[in-house]
Amino acid sequence: MDREQKEGNNLLRIATRGSALALWQAHHVRDQLRQHHPRLQVELVVLKTTGDRILDRSLAAVGGKGLFTKELEEALLDGRADLAVHSMKDVPVELSDRFALPVILEREDARDALLSCHWSTLAQLPRGARVGSSSLRRRGQLVRLRPDLQVTLLRGNVDTRLRRLEEGHFDAIILAAAGLKRLGLTARMVDCFAVSDMLPAVGQGAIGIETRAGDKATQHWLKPLHHESTGQRVTAERTLSQAMGGDCQVPVAGHAWFSVDHGMTLRGLIVDVHGHELIEAEATGRPDDPVALGQRVAAQLDQQGARQLLQRLRADLHANLSS
Repeated sequence: MDREQKEGNNLLRIATRGSALALWQAHHVRDQLRQHHPRLQVELVVLKTTGDRILDRSLAAVGGKGLFTKELEEALLDGRADLAVHSMKDVPVELSDRFALPVILEREDARDALLSCHWSTLAQLPRGARVGSSSLRRRGQLVRLRPDLQVTLLRGNVDTRLRRLEEGHFDAIILAAAGLKRLGLTARMVDCFAVSDMLPAVGQGAIGIETRAGDKATQHWLKPLHHESTGQRVTAERTLSQAMGGDCQVPVAGHAWFSVDHGMTLRGLIVDVHGHELIEAEATGRPDDPVALGQRVAAQLDQQGARQLLQRLRADLHANLSS
């Protein structure tokens, strides 16, 4: 459909998952579109993804982050939807050339948050406390801070995870602060991890909008929603992860921020799930060349043996899955 036809129809359809957080994000995009284009009609196409259906295994065990985007991308390709709204931390860094990510919205808090019904800080948790998380990245960094903790798999949407905490299955859980804030659940956060203690996932806190690669009409409608500085930060982080072959099967973390001198700093980290090995690197570069910055930090990690560590981590994962 060309731009003139699209503007004549004044209709965009948003593919989204059905969780409370995904619907909040889709409604947020819908509201921004209506604010910039008052005559535009926007409809939601709610889909259930494979990642939403499989909750008893880690993402690393069942195929990775693409499980949260596959069905939404299929809706783009078969014409049921014009755009898909994602949490950027769930979007694989290897994007098919059939799709584009033309818009990244302004970032929320990128940190990880601690939630507990009985304790207010990580230090207060008793020895051997059970902490729920689905993330290998969080697990590796957490056990470096508190080697005595038992980190146990916790999957599901935010409501499911909170219910499991309240039922006493865990002493604490870790969730992204951004999602809790967007859902009005800030009061449930007892503490937030400093980025220096728990480096966030690549893209965490940012919302991305995916379209068909050649759909210039939809991209025309979406253009006012793009937040340039967030896009620069996320591009640097995703470049780093892509250069490292990052996916949810290996714990790669990356976070970019703007420096006092108006440069952009990127820190990257790779840690094994037991917290025994950690490699990190940091560099500052030009915000208008985030790809170069991501590649530079990836090269620094590589020089420290990151690629060999990732190979060992993947081998360990495959051995565990086949045993």
